Amino acid sequence: MHIYLDESGDLGWKFDAPYRVGGSSRHLTIASLVVSPDKKHLPKRLIKKLYTRFHWPTSIEKKWADMSIAERICFAEQASELCSRFPDDIRYLSITVKKEKVLDHIRRDANKLYNYMIGISLLEEMSKHKDITFLPDSRSIKVESGNSLHDYLQTQLWFPMKSESIITTRPCSSDANRNIQFSDMLSGIVQGHFEDGNSQPWEKIKTNINCQTLFF
Repeated sequence: MHIYLDESGDLGWKFDAPYRVGGSSRHLTIASLVVSPDKKHLPKRLIKKLYTRFHWPTSIEKKWADMSIAERICFAEQASELCSRFPDDIRYLSITVKKEKVLDHIRRDANKLYNYMIGISLLEEMSKHKDITFLPDSRSIKVESGNSLHDYLQTQLWFPMKSESIITTRPCSSDANRNIQFSDMLSGIVQGHFEDGNSQPWEKIKTNINCQTLFF
């Protein structure tokens, strides 16, 4: 199974100013595209068709923040339909934390929070498969810690969960991988719903996203 991951928001803690005007995001969302190896071409194809339909320059990655509401709704509708057509092969997972409710002692090591969020979102899914190729965006949030995300997930699978699953982690940039770009758009849908109340795309796909929340 292949899992592509990206996030939306930040791990800053400055809440005395509005987000995007000197302040931190109030939420952080991590979203994943889970897809079987023989169907991994389908999300890529969906993204490619969006580039053609909306005349996006193929030399530049189209980011969620730069998409119009019509483009966002179109992606949400098509992504939802894709998941519905192949429920055994394509799944969408997300987790969102309300950062203002995160306790001070947890804020001191944001990497542990980040790893924990991904664990809540992905470990159960990972435990169902013998081999997992895990592809997080290489430009995802970087925070300093002695424990890598890969080691954390693998340890949780082998010991507390007693799973024989083996993870191969291959960070990859979203500008070079359409499936990570797909997960970026998924995270944009969920983050937009919680952070800004931009819920039109969310309404189109919410029944097909396994969405979890933390500290709400």
